[in-house]
Amino acid sequence: MSKTKIFDMVALILVVVGGLNWGLVGLADFNLVTTIFGDGTTLTKVVYGLVGLSAVFIAATSTKLFKK
Repeated sequence: MSKTKIFDMVALILVVVGGLNWGLVGLADFNLVTTIFGDGTTLTKVVYGLVGLSAVFIAATSTKLFKK
């Protein structure tokens, strides 16, 4: 597997994890990220930052998903 495909897969996984976390926040008022890493910790901020960067990356490269 090429490095580009691995990067795409990691970004997609992070976006899905972020979406599921926000779904839990909205439906059950439960934040899995802060439960695991602590509220306001550096690691929590890093996780949120990576999820956000992954979302930007997926949005910017999503046109290739629709090419045949």
